[in-house]
Parts: sequence; structure tokens; C-alpha cells
Amino acid sequence: MVRCLALFFVFTCVNRVLYVRGSCGARSEPTVPQGAAGCGCGNLKRDAALEHVEDRTASADPDNKYSRGANERSPEAQGDERKTQSQMVLISGGQFLMGTDNPGIPADGEGPQRLVHVDSFYMDIQEVTNQQFQSFVNATAYITEAETFGDSFVFEGILSESVKNQITQAVAAAPWWLPVKGANWRHPDGPDSNITNILAHPVLHVSWADAVAYCSWANRRLPTEAEWEYACRGGLKDRRYPWGNKLNPKGQHYANLWQGDFPNHNSAEDGYIKTSPVKSFPANAFGLYDMAGNAWEWTSDWWTVHHATDQQHNPTGPLSGTDKVKKGGSYMCHKSYCYRYRCEARSQNTPDSAASNLGFRCVSQGQQ
Repeated sequence: MVRCLALFFVFTCVNRVLYVRGSCGARSEPTVPQGAAGCGCGNLKRDAALEHVEDRTASADPDNKYSRGANERSPEAQGDERKTQSQMVLISGGQFLMGTDNPGIPADGEGPQRLVHVDSFYMDIQEVTNQQFQSFVNATAYITEAETFGDSFVFEGILSESVKNQITQAVAAAPWWLPVKGANWRHPDGPDSNITNILAHPVLHVSWADAVAYCSWANRRLPTEAEWEYACRGGLKDRRYPWGNKLNPKGQHYANLWQGDFPNHNSAEDGYIKTSPVKSFPANAFGLYDMAGNAWEWTSDWWTVHHATDQQHNPTGPLSGTDKVKKGGSYMCHKSYCYRYRCEARSQNTPDSAASNLGFRCVSQGQQ
């Protein structure tokens, strides 16, 4: 079902509103029962951020970005950079029940539950880190889409006051999300931030194309949604989380999520207000870390809320679409507001979107 929804940008310093058309077929966060509202990151559309700005490409030379010279380095240098890639673990293939017949957010297309088979594959045990992405950029001179456009979306709660004072607009459907000039993977909390002390944290502000570029360079690829969900479940059947049904077994935190009153106050009971270093919380039974929380993770599938009920073998989603599926939730998720850190939960963004809670991990068919 095609639904065209509108996204508004609110100018806070002047008394006017910009109307921005959303993608046909894309679903903004609907008004639904408690637990189904979202952190608003599904509303972060790159086309919406461009309409009122004359030049978003000043931060990069388009003639140089994809030139052969800009992306060539010696095989020895590239080999050294590849040594920083994530360890992978074999995910033995098998059948599992994908989705759920008891959806937490029905509008997201979490159901129906269906029998799916996936072949064996290898998966990064962790989300790609700033250090690993930096190695990729050092080896290839790659420029991310956020750097090319000149801005990215940042949660206002992590911005400095000096940066917030310069911003004149916000996403009307989720006013805690601000388009920030100079925000990108190198400057995840805005232009006055850096990654020097967070090299072990997941890389953020990467678009779907950026994630694909990294995985390709590493001789890997993005997981399908089915592969991702199969891996998230860790062999468990009909369980909400990668570790079981209880969010905090024996009072322990198993993921970097939001505690407190979203979006006003994060009490950081799990130890983190923003992202955490990868592998800060226990792995699931497959040896995978941060499959819930910390940062959203891109998958290769195009978004749809309609799924076949017959048994499927290695499904890859629709042949085309406007948005890509992302999984896992982020540090901004809370049950009362964005209950999307369950294995069957899902959300979407346009492929060129980037934000301060969106990252990825890779898979491959063979051991790397």
C-alpha cells in the first residue's frame, strides 16, 4: 500500500514552516499505542534536508571524490588498513521463525511470523567502529555522503550549547532531531566534536551507500534482514531479545538503551548516555555483540510491510523501494517510546540518510 506522507521542518527562529514532501511508500512514525512511538529517526530524509539550502557540496570536491587517483593506494598500504577489520563468527545456517504474530509495533510490518531458511554465513561480531572506518577512509580516500552534503542529523541532547544556538530548524515530527552542518562520522556530536577518544565506538553518520562501500572494500557485504534477524536470535525461539525475554535479567543491563524520560533525560543506568564501546555488553549465544541497542544497523533489504507467509529460502526483500531496512534499535530506544530493540523489530530510512545513532556491521559467505 502506497502512502505519501509529509515531513515538516520547523524554523525556530522565524515564524514560518517549510513543507517538505516525503517519499511515496515511506512510512513516517504513526500515532499508535504506547510503545509504538519512535525516536523519530525514521523521519530523517535527506531530500527533506536539502530543500532550503543552496549549496550542500562545498565540503567536498565532486570532481575528486570518485576519481581513480583519490581512491588508489598501494596494495601494501591497503593490506595494513584491512588488518583492523572486525573478527567474524560463523553463523551456521538453518530454519527459524522470522517476525512475530504478536507485534509490538504492527505498523512496522513485524508480522506475520513465517518460516525462513538461511544458509550459513559469517558475521562481524561487532558493529563497525570509528577506528575501522577510519582505516577504510585512509586506504581509499572515501568521502561519505554526509560529508558531501555538508550536514547530518544529530540528537539535540548530545549537542553543545554553542552548536545548538546556531541551528534554526528542527524536524517537526521529532523536534529533538536537528540537521547540523559539519556533523559527520568524524564529528558525530557536531562540528566541535571528534572521534579521538571514541575510536572503539560504532561509526555513525554513515548512509546505506557508505556502509556498502566499506563492506565491499573489506570483501564483505551488508546482511539481509533475514540473516540479521536469524543472527540476532542466537538460536532462541520466540524470544524478544538476543538473550531471552527479560530486558534486564537478574538486574543486569544487556544492551545500551535509554533509561529515564525520553527525550528529556537519560539516567544512564546502563552506564552510557550516548553510544558505548562495542562489546561493552554480553554477546548472544552466537557470539555477537550489540545486536540490540547502541546503534541502528543497515541491512541490504528494501523496506516493505507486506511479507509472504509461505516458507522462504534466503529471502532478500523487494526488488526495489524508497527506503532500506535497519535493525537493532539504538541507545535512544526505550519501551515507552521506541520499542524497536527486539529481534523482530524493524525501521527504515532512505539510503542516503545519516544520523547520530545509525551504523552497520558486515557479513560474508566465507571466512575472511
